[in-house]
Amino acid sequence: MKIKVLIHKDEKSGFWAEVPSLPGCYTQAETMDELLPNLYEAVEGYLKVKEDEMINSEETQLSITDESFEVLEIVV
Repeated sequence: MKIKVLIHKDEKSGFWAEVPSLPGCYTQAETMDELLPNLYEAVEGYLKVKEDEMINSEETQLSITDESFEVLEIVV
């Protein structure tokens, strides 16, 4: 899975990132080196919650089976 990520420089310090295709998926860190692992954790957590919601829903049988992803683009 490839995901577009927007990374912003915080006005005071550090960075924060958002994933436009995953509403509400954000993370932050003081450095870029800290931000990327946080970003992977945020996306994996988001997808896990969505997968659980789909499994518990009687309306759908769709399931996310590939939890790995690649950052497609970083826009600062």
